[in-house]
Amino acid sequence: MTQSIISVRNVTKRYPGGLEALSGISINIEPGEFVFLTGHSGAGKSTLVRLLAAIERPSSGSVLVAGQNVSALSPRGIPFLRRNLGLIFQDQKLLLDRSVFDNVMLPLIVTGQPYRDSMRRARAALDKVGLLDREKAKPIALSGGEQQRLCIARAVVNRPSILIADEPTASLDTEYAQTITEMFHSFNQVGVTVLIATHDRERLERGRVITLSHGRITP
Repeated sequence: MTQSIISVRNVTKRYPGGLEALSGISINIEPGEFVFLTGHSGAGKSTLVRLLAAIERPSSGSVLVAGQNVSALSPRGIPFLRRNLGLIFQDQKLLLDRSVFDNVMLPLIVTGQPYRDSMRRARAALDKVGLLDREKAKPIALSGGEQQRLCIARAVVNRPSILIADEPTASLDTEYAQTITEMFHSFNQVGVTVLIATHDRERLERGRVITLSHGRITP
């Protein structure tokens, strides 16, 4: 039996003031799956993404990612977890004073990859998302769709086994949103496990759909 690459077990997340963003949810995602996490605004999608990335910790229950108990990770262990994760957030956190190329190089530099190999991998990632000819540009000179593609290149340059995106098509027009979705499918086709949190129901195709409502999973 295949071990789940993501396993969320009876997880509840409460914030100060009593807000319960997630209420006893359990989810298993198998290696190589393509999963959409959907639901209304405030359903708990972004909270779950932050728990998977070890940005936050559950109030109760456990979160296992790639065999690691994220709920119990020490601060020193979090960077090692994230080497297996490609993360794309609504707040893109692009370095606006650096070039497109430098933005993609950053994760490789942080993890201490050899410089020449890092350059090759960064250019390969930019080529994959169609931005190789813009490598010297600053992110501010890119369109919204191009900035999102830059975020994808940065997320996959470390060759993660899991790609997690929070509302990656939220601010894009229909054509660009479809292009971005196809990119995620192309990564999935080579074995990357993909989880996309989205309220865009037009994108819910060719993947398993998990729906959250008020912090709970619904049928």
